[in-house]
Amino acid sequence: MTEASARYTPDVPPESAAQVFARADHVPSTFAALDLGTNNCRLLVAAPTASGFRVVDSFSRIVRLGEGLANTGRLAEGAMDRAAAALSSCAEKLARRPVRRLEAVATEACRRAANGSAFLARIVAETGLRLRIISAREEAELAMESCAPLLEPGDRRALLFDIGGGSTEIAWIRVPAGACRGAPPELIGYLSLPLGVVTLAERAGQSCFTEHGFFEVVDEVATHLAEFDRVHCIGQEIRAGGVRLMGTSGTVTTLAGVAMALPRYRRPLVDGTTLDCTAADLALGDLFALGREGLAQHPCVGPERVEFVLPGCAVYAAIRRVWPTPRLTVADRGLREGMLTRMMRADRAPARRRHGSAR
Repeated sequence: MTEASARYTPDVPPESAAQVFARADHVPSTFAALDLGTNNCRLLVAAPTASGFRVVDSFSRIVRLGEGLANTGRLAEGAMDRAAAALSSCAEKLARRPVRRLEAVATEACRRAANGSAFLARIVAETGLRLRIISAREEAELAMESCAPLLEPGDRRALLFDIGGGSTEIAWIRVPAGACRGAPPELIGYLSLPLGVVTLAERAGQSCFTEHGFFEVVDEVATHLAEFDRVHCIGQEIRAGGVRLMGTSGTVTTLAGVAMALPRYRRPLVDGTTLDCTAADLALGDLFALGREGLAQHPCVGPERVEFVLPGCAVYAAIRRVWPTPRLTVADRGLREGMLTRMMRADRAPARRRHGSAR
């Protein structure tokens, strides 16, 4: 990741975050990661610790940037305005809390949209934030980076899925023998499907509330996954043992919240938990049975996400069909945590080199 993608530029408006950085009389100790997705805009500010990092500030807002994209190939004006307003709020937060380094990325919606780059140029002019459009592979790598601490001794492989707004990313991961002692896992295959909760909700969201429509989506996604399985023999590896299924997205965290019968969603209780897949399947059935009104009232769903839950559950059901495993590890973490981990590791590297050369 380049420094150019991680900075504010000098051509930003007066009293912007860039000028706050310039006025600072010390080097900030915190780092920031910003992820503009198809459905959400998220910011995380964190300080390094001996075991990872400590979150000191965050921001999350549903912006539906990919609204209508599948039909037009372009970002809609209203969607861009919503995203711009959220990014302006992020810039204001960062102006009040200078950081040592910022990494800001955009994913599927801006990758696919004909006017994606023009929209990001508008964001630079309005907020000073420079967002870099990342590839599907880098998206999978960042998700792998964030979830690597959840691997355990005995894991030979990991199958990680991220059901996003505009796409679903599948990462097939080799776990080296020393992974739990710091050796990094290796991405040996990835798949990016242009099927996420927003795109599916627009195309088949209403029908997903019916059994027939729900399983039509399951069948479609499973067909794509089966092709990936044939290339990498994932099912065979699962039968041999030592493969951990890991999910990171609002879909799986919602399933976990329901399976755990949480009265309201609580990240510390969900992140890193391992569910019996039978319990997750039962939770899926419970969500389907609630219908639109019941989902809107459920404390782990709510009215803003009611249209997206069942399309996401259909993708999860397809993953379970193609790759039946006994357990599912749930991660309430993703690109932002992966970016923070990378930035902090890169920041520590010069100090380690200096320490080594002094011996």
